[in-house]
Amino acid sequence: MLPVFLRRQAQQLRQRGKTYSEIKTLLRVDIPKSTLSYWCRNIILPKSYHAKVRRLNELSFVKAREISSKNRKEKREIFLKDLDLKNKRLLNFFACNGYSRKIVLAVLYLAEGSKTARGSLMFGNSDRAIVLMFVNLLRECYKIDEQKFRCTVQCRADQDIKKAERFWAQTTKISPKQFYKARIDKRTFGQISKKQDYKGGCRIDYFSSVIDLELKRIAQQMLKSFG
Repeated sequence: MLPVFLRRQAQQLRQRGKTYSEIKTLLRVDIPKSTLSYWCRNIILPKSYHAKVRRLNELSFVKAREISSKNRKEKREIFLKDLDLKNKRLLNFFACNGYSRKIVLAVLYLAEGSKTARGSLMFGNSDRAIVLMFVNLLRECYKIDEQKFRCTVQCRADQDIKKAERFWAQTTKISPKQFYKARIDKRTFGQISKKQDYKGGCRIDYFSSVIDLELKRIAQQMLKSFG
């Protein structure tokens, strides 16, 4: 049985607007909430109590949301690591097999390259990683003449064109001297870009009808194999 003095102390704390959790912490005794509720059933709470409880509930909700977000993030990281481990052999095969790399290049060109251009390759994207993958695979799979590259930055009206061109020149390792005049999207005049770090798109031209035709033929044969 709990001592009587604990009851009096609990009631005094309750009159001061303390929550049941705070009372248990201050008294350093694990008193059941039902017991505290019975002891304090006739206590008149201060006017500030309900506002305090709302604040505590809001903080509790924010904390619970942060914990939930952290748990989801940890579960996702475990899931992604499991996927990486499961496909490690496949990625290793891609890394050391020239034929598989050319197939990836052909599929990439099929998806993002020009469908009508003849006599040269034409590839464009605004994702740095995709553009970098394309030019690197092209250099690995073929004997490339760097002087045959040309680049065109495609950007919004309010962008710093010179900055965008430096970014894509550094990404592709193509000389700025081989850049055509940037193309500005006329639809963006008078508009403010929402993404401040947007670097525009990069179109890459490489003058080789042979490589263009070969990659398109590989892609066509793959499409046929899937019916």
